[in-house]
Amino acid sequence: MDMVSKCFKGFLFDLDGTLVDTTELITRSFRHAYSEVLGELKPDEVLMANVGQPLMKQMELLGGDKAQELYDSYRVFNHAKHEEYIRAFPGIEELLSELTARGARMAVVTSKSRSSMEMAFHSIPIDRYFSTLVATDDTDNHKPHPQPLLLAMSRLDLTPDECVYIGDSPFDIQAGQAAGMATAAVGWGMFAPVRLKELEPDFYFEKPDGILGLCPEGSPGK
Repeated sequence: MDMVSKCFKGFLFDLDGTLVDTTELITRSFRHAYSEVLGELKPDEVLMANVGQPLMKQMELLGGDKAQELYDSYRVFNHAKHEEYIRAFPGIEELLSELTARGARMAVVTSKSRSSMEMAFHSIPIDRYFSTLVATDDTDNHKPHPQPLLLAMSRLDLTPDECVYIGDSPFDIQAGQAAGMATAAVGWGMFAPVRLKELEPDFYFEKPDGILGLCPEGSPGK
């Protein structure tokens, strides 16, 4: 995790746990689905271990041949409770506004479906800051595979060395590394800092405004 020595032109962000606070929504949705379908509860750390990958992949890892039932139960609860439990992270909109003012090009790369992503942005309307939005619908492969990040980077007309991928899960760090771009882990999301730091991201931030150091004021962001 080196000190910043350049200004990145491209800022690619994960969504859940990075730009919007969905930890309680996701946790409650997993608890509900697992209890309803399998009649038991698992510790939250087990239920949430693979957040950051597509939902069906998570359900396959949790429930095997019950994956579709878990997926359906989760989605019904999640959509019904979405407005009640989704929250904005303090400082995120200010960060995005300032990065825009400094000429950064920005994208969202999420493991959510496009419809779920649109629900999040309906609740927390920050999508106007992004030039492109990449959801699971857009690629055949998903994080930690680099394909979604490479697609976003291509749409921004940038190269890997000009970009940084910012996220709160191990799969974000792995995807960024596989894409050949710098990675930044954030400490306000769903995963413990120790789990993120052991993957050796290039940067680690406890607060959103720290990310501004990756595009210092007056640097050539365009």
